[in-house]
Formats: sequence, structure tokens, C-alpha cells
Amino acid sequence: MQPLVALRVLGILLMLFSITLLPPVFISMYTHDGAAQSFLSAFFVVLVGGLVIWLPVYKQTQELKLRDGFVVVVLFWIALSAAGSLPFMLAEQPHMSLVDSVFESVSGLTTTGATVITGIDDLPLSIRYYRQQLQWLGGMGIIVLAVAILPMLGIGGMQLYRAETPGPMKEAKLTPRITETAKALWYIYLGLTVMSALAYWLAGMSAFDAISHSFSTVSIGGFSTHDASIGWFDSYLIESIAIVFMLLSGINFALHFVAWRSLDPRVYLRDAEVRAYFTILGVVAIATSVYLLISNTFDDPVKNVMSGIFHAVSIGTTTGFTTAEYAVWPGVLPVLLIFTSFIGGCASSTAGGIKVIRFVLLLKQGRREIMRLLHPSALITIKMNRRPVPDRVIDAVWGFFSAYAAIFVLLVLALMLTGLDQVTAFSAVSASINNLGPGLGDVSANYGNINTAAKWILSLAMLLGRLEIFTLLVLFIPAFWRK
Repeated sequence: MQPLVALRVLGILLMLFSITLLPPVFISMYTHDGAAQSFLSAFFVVLVGGLVIWLPVYKQTQELKLRDGFVVVVLFWIALSAAGSLPFMLAEQPHMSLVDSVFESVSGLTTTGATVITGIDDLPLSIRYYRQQLQWLGGMGIIVLAVAILPMLGIGGMQLYRAETPGPMKEAKLTPRITETAKALWYIYLGLTVMSALAYWLAGMSAFDAISHSFSTVSIGGFSTHDASIGWFDSYLIESIAIVFMLLSGINFALHFVAWRSLDPRVYLRDAEVRAYFTILGVVAIATSVYLLISNTFDDPVKNVMSGIFHAVSIGTTTGFTTAEYAVWPGVLPVLLIFTSFIGGCASSTAGGIKVIRFVLLLKQGRREIMRLLHPSALITIKMNRRPVPDRVIDAVWGFFSAYAAIFVLLVLALMLTGLDQVTAFSAVSASINNLGPGLGDVSANYGNINTAAKWILSLAMLLGRLEIFTLLVLFIPAFWRK
């Protein structure tokens, strides 16, 4: 461990984040919404805090080790959550408590989309924009951005990349240099954002709403500038655009890079994870639409079909946009959609959940164990995209799933101890650890009415989901701190 090196990088990252507090200042000044002072104050606090951390150790330029990368990522996400909460606490509208401010900040940065705020339509424009920007920055990960634009992080940037990037195969790089890999990911992310914003604007959104919703769509975040979410626009065209970009953002960004570089869209069809991703969402979308039609949930058949497809994609990719109160839909539908969020999107995407590749590998491993019962001496290899998957990866997937399940159970029990009912506790943890957002029961509309202890627990669950559990848990292993 090199704590001084880790502190140096942490200071740099905090100073970098402070710059992102300036755009809301300009928006506030332009619209005269009265929130400029809160953002300016937050900017100086974060900037000075980063400087205080960085100045005593700025000469510590040694290479980052793998352990340092984990420490920096965890410390930064905790510090970032605290820094991101400052504007909510300092603003006059909404003037939020510490726990509510941290919850909203964590939810935005982890792209969860759970909110404690009501009356979003009446908030200052700069605050509404800031919530969307938090999700956009958290979507790809500000640390990956730092690796892309700050050569001062040196070759140790790979350690940050490994700790930050979701998925079971973290060693893969798109380009020989890690900084070029990070840049490639951000170019794709930015490109999807611009295309999404233009599509929304052409479909009838205002420029502000188009940009804001492109941030939360491509980041698979789910925050909206309106209480009614995407349903506020009451437009099938806008819902269709959202579906397209949610699906694109849930695909492995490495595949986007390969397809763009080779100009060959068949890359997607050849990938087993993408095929499974579309199959799962397609089956859930059909099942949901048919159920809504049969139960005649909406008078308009088109709305039944469109609502089924939209919510299957939105909940399945862990975006969390809504056009209706899906929590009150009939029968099994609400629980089916929540369970779909456990699978989530593809690895190395902005989606949450366990990830499709892990789900597929778990199924393949289960099938292999059944085959071994029939043929004990057979050597059966698990393959993805016609390539053998190392047993080390299979073991890691099983380890992740076991830890995921155990932590999920503990968090549900902890929430129930705070006084929440079973449905609320189960869905709140599901929506938080999967970085989904809307839940069932008392958290179907927002999280403002649950108790303080529950909000802190769910904030931890959101961070665990965003960091894919092991990145945080590894710090609690004594062997991690031994020389």
C-alpha cells in the first residue's frame, strides 16, 4: 500500500470534480433562479478540499499498485458522494437534510435514480440540471474520465480502470494504452449522448429537457426533470427514442468501439452476451405487453403494448424511467420487472444488475454440473463466443453471485429492522443494489418518506451495486492491508 500516492490521486480527482459544479452556476445566473451561490460555495469547498489533500503529497509520483487503485476508487466515491450533496444542502430550494442530500447525491452518481425529492417541476432550473449531470458523470465513471485526460496519473491508471470498470473480465483493453482505451469509451459515451439529445429535441422536447434526459438515458440513470418522468411528455415517439438509447447504452461499450472501428454492425450479432441481452428483454417485453392486454390495464391497446415494452426495457436495463405506476400493475408484473433488473445490462456498460454475461455463465455452469452427473469423467468446457472461458472467471462469477446474494439478504433484514415492511424492504434493496431506482410499496413513488436509518443503508447498497461489491469488500479483508 502507498497511502500518500493514493491521497495524491484522490486530491486530483476531487479538484477535477469541482469543475463540474460550474455549469449549474452559469445556468443559475442566466435564469436568475437563486441557486448560484450554493453551487459557488460547493465549488470552493470541493476545490480547496482537493488542494488540501493534494499539496502535501504532490511529489508522490510513484506508480499506482493494484491495491492503491481499489483504495482510490472507494475513497473517491465516498468523497464524491459527500461533495455532490453540498448543493442540495446549501440551496434554499430544496433545502435538504444531510441524509437526504447524501442519498440524492449517491443515487445520482451511481445512476440509481431513486429520489427523495417531490415537486421536481418546481425546482430551480440549475438544480434540475445538476441532478441530471450527476448521473451523466457517474455513468461512465469520472475516474475513467480522469484516466483519459490526466496523463499525470501515469501507467498506474490501469489500476484505477480495473477497479472502476464493471464486469467479470476487467483485464481487457480496447487499445494498447489505457489512456487511449478510456478516451475511446468516453468518445462513444459522448457520441451517444449527443445523438440522444438531438433525437429528443427533434421529437418535441425543449432543448433543456432533451439535454437533461439524454444525460440520464445514456447513463442509464433514470432521473428526470419532471415528477412524472418520461410520462410527462405523453409521446410514443419520445418513449420509442428512449427505448432505443436505453438498449444501446446497456450494450458493452467495447462492442460499440469495435463496431465503429470496423464499420461492421454484425459484431453485435456475433456476441453471445448481446444475443442473450436482447432475448431476455424481448421475452419480458412480450410477456408484460400480453399481460397488460389481457388484463385490459389501459383502455387503449396501443398503450398496453407500448407500456409493456417501455417498462421492460427501462426496468430491465436498470434505467428506471416510467410512464405509468408499474407498481400497481396486476398480478406478477411488478415482481417480474424487479427480478429482470437483477440481470441488468451487459458488462462494461452503464447498466446495473448482476450483468448478462454473469447470468449466462451461471446458466452454463449449472448445465455443466448436470452433464457431469450423467458423465462424471467427461471434460466439459464452458465457452462464450466460441472461446473457452477460464475456470478462474467461472469461480469469480460464482463468488460474486454468492456475495451478492448474501449481502442482499443482510440488507433486506437490516431494512426490516428499521421498521419497513417486507415488500418495501425487498424492492428498495433490489432497486438500490441493482442501481434501478423505483421500487414497490412505500418506495414506488419516491424514497422521501422512509426513515433516516433506511436511507443510509440504501445509500450503502447503491455504492455496493455501483462498485460491484468486491471493490468495496476487498478493503475489509485483513490480507489486503498486509505488506
